[in-house]
Order: sequence, then structure tokens, then C-alpha cells
Amino acid sequence: MYETINSPLNYGGLSLKNRIIFAPTTLGLPQEEMVERLRTIAAGGCAMIIVGDVPVLPHGFGPSLYTKKGFAFYKSLADAVHPYGCKLCAQLHQSDSDLKSMVKFIPGVLTGRISKAELRPLLNQQVGPYITGLPEKKVKEITDAFGEAAQLAVQAGFDMVQVHGDRMCGSFSSSVYNHRADQYGGSPENRARFAVEAVSAIRRRLPQLPIDYKLAVRQENPHYGNAGVLEEELPIFVPLLEQAGVTSFHVTLANHGELSDTIPPKNHPEFGAEGCFLKFCDQVRKLTKLPICGVGGLTDPDFVEEQLKSGRMDCAAMSRQLIADPEWPNKVASGRVGELRRCVRCNKKCLGGMMAHQGVHCIYERKETK
Repeated sequence: MYETINSPLNYGGLSLKNRIIFAPTTLGLPQEEMVERLRTIAAGGCAMIIVGDVPVLPHGFGPSLYTKKGFAFYKSLADAVHPYGCKLCAQLHQSDSDLKSMVKFIPGVLTGRISKAELRPLLNQQVGPYITGLPEKKVKEITDAFGEAAQLAVQAGFDMVQVHGDRMCGSFSSSVYNHRADQYGGSPENRARFAVEAVSAIRRRLPQLPIDYKLAVRQENPHYGNAGVLEEELPIFVPLLEQAGVTSFHVTLANHGELSDTIPPKNHPEFGAEGCFLKFCDQVRKLTKLPICGVGGLTDPDFVEEQLKSGRMDCAAMSRQLIADPEWPNKVASGRVGELRRCVRCNKKCLGGMMAHQGVHCIYERKETK
């Protein structure tokens, strides 16, 4: 039972012991607590953990690969998960937030005139002007930095890198934000250039390194997501990224909308069903033979097994489910499905905790402490 879930896979050049991946997640935890959280998830049996939001520049948001302290932190993550046969992937990203524009909102946030819910759309409004006005010299500096950051990630113990196709890659890809008139704007081919150059920079430095790409897809009718690749433009982007050196695709919904769209609760009007983003995998599957990782409210082992067995996806990425029950892979492998703690997609302590700056947690944690 669940033979496909538990079967090994060559995922773009990286050997995985099974098909379950911990999706990149902004956990918002102190570093020591984050190490222990990922250790627990690795011990639960997943094949790989993707560490979200690893900055490609020395002075980015989050721990830096370029500093002794940051490098040591990432090395501690590798040391924590590798003993369990779990691989580690660094999600390399560059923020598309304009720090100068952010500063003007600080007084409003501090005085309470701007709520946390109001701040996000205000910041999103700054993305277009920032991306459009970024000097070409700075663009080249950033895309080159993906190569250097990947090299440092490997030295720190990461087995793979994932290029974050949202954030700056996604904003350059999107006609919603990218209004440039140079080689990085206009046509889909030009808007793909930033992401292609980022991938190429990694491939030049590390010819054999597996490179995953978080392919963020923008949907219209109804509209969801502002950054990322428009569905109709996937036939242009996917081959270009593959030619640049991508070895697998992690397919999901584009960001820069409501967080409850990319992390949808069970009552979401468009994405309430299990496997809610797999329809984007179907489109990508027609365009490439590379391995595809699917994501989106995956909790039920019967459903996951069916999607894997059909070839709809090659791996299943989970975040909230593995936070609810890190032992999900081990329980499924040993036939203890009746013991699973199913994520109910309430978003109370996971997304709610992140939005309240309390870290990502789960309602099950409260029950355990009683």
C-alpha cells in the first residue's frame, strides 16, 4: 500500500528516499527552535526539506550565507537533518521590496494608523515601480549573486538549490509589475530573462548541481496572484528555464495577493479542495519531461498516492500537514494511517501565527500541552 509515496526517486539529479518534501515555509522562529523543528520533520521521514528565503545578496532579509553566523546556522540545519537520510534544499531568493519605500510606512505602523493587514497591499503597490526602475547594472549584480550564493549553500551542506520563482524572479516575470522598456521587459521572453540569468549563473559555477525552480503561476478568470508566470505564458517560460539549467519544477500559485490565496484554508472559494494547485502541474507536465513537485492542501495519503501514481506529479510538497504531524511519512510507510493527525486547513496557528509575528505553529500543539 502507498507504494509510490514510499518509492525512491531521482529528482532532477538528486536521489530521494520517498516522494514527500517539506515545502519552503517562512517559519518565523528563533534559530535554535527552527533547527529543532526541522530536525523533528526530518526524523518524521520526509525525503527533503526546502529551507525558505535564503538571501542571495550579503545584506538580505534573513540569515546570510556570507557571514560566519549565518553560514554556521545553515550548516547546523544540514547537520540536523542529514542523519535521518533527509536531503536539504536552499530556496535562493531576492526580495522585491523597496526598503526606501518601506520606511515611509513605519510611523503609520508604529502609531497604529496602518494595520498589519493594510501594510501588505501598500508594500505590494511599491513593487512595480521598484522593479521597473532598477538599474541594469544592479539587475546583473543580483542575477550573478545567485551563482555565488549557490556555491556557499553547497559548502554549508545543502544538497540542492531552488530558485524562488516568486519575489524578484516572479515580479520580473509578471506584466503586472514589470513595465521596463529594456531587455528585461516587454515580451514574455524578455520578462523571463532575469530568472534565466539567475539559473544560468548557478549552472556556470556548479555544472552538476540539481536546480529546482519554484514556478509561481498567475491565474486569470478569476484573478489570483500578481507576480509569477501567466498561465498562457508557461509555454515560453518553461523551455527557457529548462535550457538555462533547471532540473525540476516546484509548481504553485503566484504570490503578491492575499496570503490566504497561496496558503488557502479549506473554505477558500477557489482553492478549497485537496490538491488545489495541481491543475498548474497539469499545464507544466505538457511542456517538460523534468520531474514536477505538486503542492496545495495535500493531506490524504490515498489522494497523494493516486496523483503520484498517475504521473500528475512526481513528488508531493507539504507544509501545514508536516507541521501538524511531522510523522506523516513514517506513519504512512508503516501502515499507521489511522494515527495520522490531519491538517484541517484552519490557518489559525500557522498562517495566523506568522501574521501575528509569533512563528508558525499548529492547533495540535495546544492540545498536546493540555
